Amino acid sequence: MNAAVLTNALLAVLAVVMAGLGLSLSWDDFRRLRDHPLAAVLALGLQVIVLPLACIGVIAAFNLPPLYAVGLMLLAASPGGITANLFSHLFGGHVAMNLSLTALNTLLSLVTLPLIANWAIAHYAGGGQVVPLPWQKLAEVIGVIALPVLAGMAVRRSRPDIAAQLDRPVKALSAVLLLVLTVVAIAKEREALLGAAGELGGAVLAFNLLSLGAGYGLGRLVRLPRPLCIAIGFEVGIHNSTLALYLALGVLQQFPIALPAALYSVSMYLTGLAFGAWLRHSRA
Repeated sequence: MNAAVLTNALLAVLAVVMAGLGLSLSWDDFRRLRDHPLAAVLALGLQVIVLPLACIGVIAAFNLPPLYAVGLMLLAASPGGITANLFSHLFGGHVAMNLSLTALNTLLSLVTLPLIANWAIAHYAGGGQVVPLPWQKLAEVIGVIALPVLAGMAVRRSRPDIAAQLDRPVKALSAVLLLVLTVVAIAKEREALLGAAGELGGAVLAFNLLSLGAGYGLGRLVRLPRPLCIAIGFEVGIHNSTLALYLALGVLQQFPIALPAALYSVSMYLTGLAFGAWLRHSRA
């Protein structure tokens, strides 16, 4: 699988994932955030402000090279993914809140992700190693994120029966496609990933655990109901790594920038399951 084919595959998978998200959303999901304003503000504040700052700290602590630093910042700026909703469902989270937060985070990322990405490029790789996101590419990214979501929501609004029939199959297809794409990408670039794992693996794992812990822990600190804390933990801790991979490979066209997201796309399943097991143990 050459670079062009991998980029097109990422684009297709991302479109399917976003359409699947749209099939499960309605405008009521956005209105539902008003029922839990503190939870919504906490989650969005963590996603937009705290996580990028925490990522800067992780980059400094592990002294990451510039291109790896940009890749980790891309990951920090990416919204929650559909896997966050799945983990929340499995381990007792408030899934409706997850859906609402994922929808709003996805919309916010249309503004925040380019800003954070271009800041990271200028700050960490300002010596001409990476060209900032051009406007035409930004329009492409917005289309990849927004149009499939809106199409899915339109189907749900006009034909709720069809949306209900498609919801589970499309989500299952999304999960399978993500898994297959991850395995293929890792198999193709296993030597590069193994070479980077020693230098990058600790930073990716630390950022992942920090994200999960911050979402859950701060929710408990302000005494939110436990299901909301679990929802925020997974929403903040499980990112849309496919979007970060697409930006790195399809837009910036720099494979080293994709390595943090590639490692994360594997580790997030392990850390998510471990975090869920801890949640069940602590509840018991």
